[in-house]
Amino acid sequence: MKTYYNPEDLKKFSNVGEFEPNLAKKFFDYYGDVFKDGALTAREKSLIALAVAHTVQCPYCIDAYTVDTLEKGCDEAQLMEAVHVAVAIRGGASLVHSVQMMNKVKEVAM
Repeated sequence: MKTYYNPEDLKKFSNVGEFEPNLAKKFFDYYGDVFKDGALTAREKSLIALAVAHTVQCPYCIDAYTVDTLEKGCDEAQLMEAVHVAVAIRGGASLVHSVQMMNKVKEVAM
């Protein structure tokens, strides 16, 4: 089945600097530093990345960080729990905006 997202394109990520190598180098240097052990472990950062990938719905990131978390020793339950955290935050963020709608209804109805 042909899809808009080609899984093979993930392998080409490092090529994004082809048209602008200076900015790509800065990005990849930063990206690499972000995922090193620090106050959070690389494993924890990978789980965060997986959750964020689901929130922003990036199939390339979901693919990459599913593999990365597994390689860093996470199990399926941990991956799914991280995704559920993302879902809860995304759902809550959408739901809390209903306060704006409720305020407007009350304003118009008065």
